[in-house]
Amino acid sequence: MKRLIADTLVIAERNLVRLPRSPDLLLAFTVQPIMFVLLFVYVFGGAISTPGYTYTDFLIPGIIVQNIAFGGFVTAIGLNEDLHKGLIDRFRSLPMARPAVLAGRTSADIVTNLLSAIILVVTGLIIGFSFGTGIGEILAGFLLLIFFLVATKFAEEERELNVLLPDASEAQPRTSKPRETIVNIDEAGRYFVSGRQLSLDELEKALRIVRVNNPGRASVIFRADRRCQVDFLVAAMNACNKARIRDYRITTSESS
Repeated sequence: MKRLIADTLVIAERNLVRLPRSPDLLLAFTVQPIMFVLLFVYVFGGAISTPGYTYTDFLIPGIIVQNIAFGGFVTAIGLNEDLHKGLIDRFRSLPMARPAVLAGRTSADIVTNLLSAIILVVTGLIIGFSFGTGIGEILAGFLLLIFFLVATKFAEEERELNVLLPDASEAQPRTSKPRETIVNIDEAGRYFVSGRQLSLDELEKALRIVRVNNPGRASVIFRADRRCQVDFLVAAMNACNKARIRDYRITTSESS
């Protein structure tokens, strides 16, 4: 469980740190909600009659729910993009919890949607919105909002990530290409897989996971520094044999 939480937080952080590098996404979660509120209040404010409520008190909850519903597809599209770019296959080859990819992406998008909802509420309070109830009902409303947000995310993910399986008549024989995993060995005899340093036991466990996830297609490339001792390379090859991976190659490189 601890491993799942840790991996989920890492994936969530990976999806959050990209926001400052994507101004369009940052504007969509911050400026766009404010524009919607101002548009519907000061441009279309007199077009809708709300008996028993002020127009602003009627508008803000609807805009929040609309914003969450429209933002649900962002998670599904992002996962679909990672799937087609091969990033999820790379995650599968790492010693990490499988649900963390989905949970991390969903958690990151929940954070951004909650940020957008908070901006909407603050903007509404500035222009005259009021809850008109106690703190208990307000907290219950936000809990219901979070439940709706999570349900919307998973519903969109299930729809966008639906896999269409071909019929047997459409299947054509083809040769499966091996899935290559690169193990770097530096001058000091340290092992690195995808930039992560592993001990010899951790390397063996990681190679076992690679073999299980890619039955019959697992392949390992040992990229060793020319100055490292042969014993470290032999130990890595033994770990590969213990993981029952027979397809491996050795290359050498100069240390930088």
